[in-house]
Amino acid sequence: MEKTHRVSSTIMSNIPVLILEGDITSEADADIMNEYRKLKEKQAPFYCILDFTKTKYINSAGIAILINIIQDFGDFGGKVIFTGLSPHFNKVMDIVGITDFVTLYATNEDALKNI
Repeated sequence: MEKTHRVSSTIMSNIPVLILEGDITSEADADIMNEYRKLKEKQAPFYCILDFTKTKYINSAGIAILINIIQDFGDFGGKVIFTGLSPHFNKVMDIVGITDFVTLYATNEDALKNI
């Protein structure tokens, strides 16, 4: 079965960026968490950006993955930033209450300017 998601990462101005593409569902869980752990171990960052620019779909399992990352980062006082949310995803994140625990920016560049 072909994957409907892609997870990658990069470092921008010493801040790790987790890039989520395609469908964020339970099928993406292991890939997202593995990439997240690699970034966290390599960088030990205070900030982490999750880039949703190329995300097409997210379901409740995908929301649970995001909550796990937010909780894990919050355990050591870290800050999670979401970038590239479409208006629809922004509304979904607001409805489920995630926007109370993350900072939102339109682009990675906007986030980096404000960190």
